[in-house]
Amino acid sequence: MYICIVDISLTEENYIKAIFSINASNKGEGASTNELSEQLNNKAGSVTDMLKRLAEKKLIHYQKYKSVSLSSAGEKLAIGIVRKHRLWEVFLMEKLHFKWDEVHDIAEELEHIKSDELVLRLDAFLGKPRFDPHGDPIPDAKGHLFLPHAKPLSHFARIGTYTFLGVAEHSKLFLQHLTSLGLKIGDTIKVLDINAFDHSLMVKINRNEHQFFSEAVSSKLLVDIKK
Repeated sequence: MYICIVDISLTEENYIKAIFSINASNKGEGASTNELSEQLNNKAGSVTDMLKRLAEKKLIHYQKYKSVSLSSAGEKLAIGIVRKHRLWEVFLMEKLHFKWDEVHDIAEELEHIKSDELVLRLDAFLGKPRFDPHGDPIPDAKGHLFLPHAKPLSHFARIGTYTFLGVAEHSKLFLQHLTSLGLKIGDTIKVLDINAFDHSLMVKINRNEHQFFSEAVSSKLLVDIKK
């Protein structure tokens, strides 16, 4: 399902993926020039020039001073890039034993390989995984995305038992911090107490000893109530 446009550059693909990501986090409201400038670390003028170029290729819907969104072709392209990125992350962690805080940057390079057959074989080789090492859903070969019912742990604001499904932040420092806490995808988090002042949580991870999550941490842990 990956759409290969012969004259699309690596930088253009990065813009398409960034628009897709920001639009998803904005619940379909599109991506502003300032948001793209911040995420891609580019000047606003450069972002505007690129958006005009992508609009000419009919990959985005663009109007000056308004949020930008992907066209149908742009969205299919973005989903294909995301699919490759997340499959490569699974491969790097499961088969080459990279840590979950190491795979993102390498997958950023591998996601630009334009071979549909390679992606199909990689998917089959890995057993058609549904999620990457950070808990993000992997689009299937038809572009379908399974979205789990996950919300930030801080959203629940009550004592209970939860399953850790993913993270809302992918920075190295955050992932390394979770590793130091002994937390990994699929673990059980039992909230034992909530501090009324700073909303920090006293928790147990699986059956280990008590420890504390700050609100900065709990707001970035995506969980669901344990069934």
